[in-house]
Amino acid sequence: MNCEILSVGTELLLGEIANLDAQIISQGLSEQGIDVFYHTVVGDNPERLKKALDTARQRAGIIITTGGLGPTADDLTKETIAAAFGRRLVMDPVQQKRLHERMGARMTPNNEKQAVLPEGCTVLENDWGTAPGCAFEAQGCHVIMLPGPPRECEPMFRYRALPYLESLREGVIRSRYVKIFGMGESEMESRLSYLMNTLKNPTAAPYAKEGECLVRVTAKAADEKQALALCEPVVQEVCSVLGDVVYGVDVQSLEQVVVEGLRSRGLHVAVAESCTGGLIARRITDIPGASEVFGCGLVTYSNEMKNKLLGVSNETLAQFGAVSKETALEMARGVRRVSGADVGVGVTGIAGPGGGSAEKPVGLFYAAVSFEGGEQVIERLRRNATRERTRLYASSCALDLVRRAVLL
Repeated sequence: MNCEILSVGTELLLGEIANLDAQIISQGLSEQGIDVFYHTVVGDNPERLKKALDTARQRAGIIITTGGLGPTADDLTKETIAAAFGRRLVMDPVQQKRLHERMGARMTPNNEKQAVLPEGCTVLENDWGTAPGCAFEAQGCHVIMLPGPPRECEPMFRYRALPYLESLREGVIRSRYVKIFGMGESEMESRLSYLMNTLKNPTAAPYAKEGECLVRVTAKAADEKQALALCEPVVQEVCSVLGDVVYGVDVQSLEQVVVEGLRSRGLHVAVAESCTGGLIARRITDIPGASEVFGCGLVTYSNEMKNKLLGVSNETLAQFGAVSKETALEMARGVRRVSGADVGVGVTGIAGPGGGSAEKPVGLFYAAVSFEGGEQVIERLRRNATRERTRLYASSCALDLVRRAVLL
């Protein structure tokens, strides 16, 4: 069964806010093996919403709408959808009572509109806001309405809509995720094409993210245990074929793998950053428990600070330049020395858009690691990338260098 996400809100069309709801829902449906073929955005206009609904129900078995469930005059999603599917709107006394209890003296007649729902629908109670969601089946299509604010939409989707969708299926669908860094999507797909083109249940599908790739292995079975058992041999095959570019299975991120790997070995890491401007340290400290492995990060942007704080020699800077493998190594050694960490990381480069040359173009960077077992430095060039993407990729390369050099 496929799904269309229909986001309602003029503010989305005007670009005043980003459509985070569609992103959250698409990711969640993908985890459940439900295909999303279309995202549609429509303003707070009943006629245009009706046309969008007419189109959506011709090409999707599930329609999930976000937004337009509030108390104001332009919140017309329920009314329009109910009319489009021939459903009468009625006051739900349970939701009416919940609204009064939640809002107290702030309750107005306009707010009671939120408790008016399509007759016979499944109510999706909103413990994160005031507007309840709802779901119903009509004309061969399942319709799910969710509130628009992401702080409400995300938990409503996770804890209300997904269980409703689970109840519709015979059996369960489960997915495993093989995370990859250091191999492009085309090469990954080429190596795994024999699996992707022949598997039926489970299936294997490639995806590319910012500087990373993943393979989603999805199986359908009578229960979760059987579905995961079907996935397991394919996951193992993917890991075997791709080797050490696989940094984890069902893991959150590269930084999570690095932090947990260092913690399990009782190691501490310190980072010295130039072009990444503290991004590596931020990614590490975004992981809960990072304090067990991380105590120091230095952003040494100028040559003076590289020399003064890290001990990068003036001779190295003069002969090889700030952007060089020699400087990156001395940065890694220096931050390891001044912090007392087991592992030192140094990164230097040219993030752009200016500052490059024929010899050292924009997008060039070096990442180095220094630890008791040795030292290693890598050179990478990210051509035609934005400053933000170059910095993100450089931070990932540094983290992956720690994973490969220290943890494998």
